[in-house]
Amino acid sequence: MKREPDCIVAPSILAADFSESGKAVRTIGNTTAQWVHLDVMDGMFVPNISFGPKFIADLRTHSNLIFDTHLMVDQPERYITQFAEAGSDYITVHAEASLHLHRTISLIRDAGKHPGVTIVPSTPVSAIELVLDQVDLVLIMSVNPGFGGQSFIPSSLDKIRRLAEIRADRDLDFLISVDGGVNRDNGRTLIEAGADVLVMGSAFFLDDDRQSLVDHLQGNDR
Repeated sequence: MKREPDCIVAPSILAADFSESGKAVRTIGNTTAQWVHLDVMDGMFVPNISFGPKFIADLRTHSNLIFDTHLMVDQPERYITQFAEAGSDYITVHAEASLHLHRTISLIRDAGKHPGVTIVPSTPVSAIELVLDQVDLVLIMSVNPGFGGQSFIPSSLDKIRRLAEIRADRDLDFLISVDGGVNRDNGRTLIEAGADVLVMGSAFFLDDDRQSLVDHLQGNDR
């Protein structure tokens, strides 16, 4: 009997060549990675600009994988409908970017999508405890958002463990995702701490044997 993978691998398009984005999504689909991670940046909440709903809608025609959209934008509630209609499956918003966070999460759920909440490295887990029963995904940013290729911030591991404790204590079922500096060397440690979803950018697209990397993280090489 085929075993269940130890985690969900979600390669991030941010690390791909944007001029060949369709090919990049197909590259992900040629492995056993389960999700495509899409980092939306507005140049305000983070010091970079990436892409918008049309980009995601165009990519949707190249893949049937889960589209995991991470909105690194101010007042994300303004754009929920557009990103839902573009083909996102999960839509994750920053606790720091939405004043009425509960309402924003409800908008995502009402749009028929899976709501997620995320925090930057300087924000404690306690800032989102009151909405954990409202979300399907919690994303721990393990680098300061805005640019790919950064090194993993070690204190993020404690946040993952804390979230796993809360989830067990309160009998919740949200997924724990981690994004930033995730690679072949630390991926298994993150899974052991409680992570369910590993977002990978440069570590995936620069690897010469992507399937071997995915197999290692999913535990298929044991």
